[in-house]
This record gives sequence, structure tokens and C-alpha cells, in this order.
Amino acid sequence: MSGQPSSSTVRLAAETWEALFRSQVAVMRRLQSAPAFKKMPAKEYDVLFTLSRCPSGKLRLNEINDKVLLSQSSLSRLMDRLEKRGLVARGVAPDDGRGVLLELTEAGLELQKTIGREHVRDIAELVAPALTPAEQRELLRLTEKLRASVSGH
Repeated sequence: MSGQPSSSTVRLAAETWEALFRSQVAVMRRLQSAPAFKKMPAKEYDVLFTLSRCPSGKLRLNEINDKVLLSQSSLSRLMDRLEKRGLVARGVAPDDGRGVLLELTEAGLELQKTIGREHVRDIAELVAPALTPAEQRELLRLTEKLRASVSGH
């Protein structure tokens, strides 16, 4: 045996991925058209959300980049825009004088919370009618398992 997956295994994996991807696209399109994202584009909110979830409240640009779906150069420009709007601030990393840590300002945190509350309600309006609580827990378990496998955790 060569260790190669069978054609049926490959086909099932491809169909599973496409279903997951198409579902994500459909959900994101609906969420991005919701009123919550009239205040700020979803990609900008994603950065604020990522910073809000960090226990220290501060992350390096490459750490943010690991968690969002943007190129490094796009993320750098986005961070510049957020900083100019007073939503994030840059600081020097204490362990590395050349390193830069990014954190939410008070205005950034308030905006993230405001959009976040509305966004969570929008998510619930899409997911709850489609999936039972048990199905939601199973989808959560499966997607976390897939992410851990891909991330090497």
C-alpha cells in the first residue's frame, strides 16, 4: 500500500471542504450585509475582535495575521487606518525594543463591543433556525477538531 488515499476518500474530503467553504461564504455574505457591518467592514471588525479576545490585550502584527484572513501588507494598511481613527494604538514590546505591540484603545473596545453585540444576534438569527443546539455543538466540535489538526495542535 502506498499510503495514498483512495479516490473515494479524496472525493469525500473535497466534497466536505466545498460544503464547509460554501456554507461559510453564504453565512458571511449574509452577515456582512447586516446592519452591524454598516458601521465598520467585517475585516476591520475581525481585527478589533481578535485584539479583544487576547488575554493581555496586546498582540504583535504577525500574531494578528495568524488569526485573520488577510495578507501581511493588507493587514499593515488596515492597522494604519484603525490607528488613524483612534481605534488601535501601537506600543513598544517590553522584551524587544524594536517590536511593536498593538492594542485596542477605549474607543476601539467600545466599538468592538457595540458591533459585537449586534453581530452575535445576527449570527443567532442565521444559525439557530438551521441547526438544533445538539447540531450546533457537534458542528463546533468538528470544526475545532479540523482547525486543531490543520494548526498542529
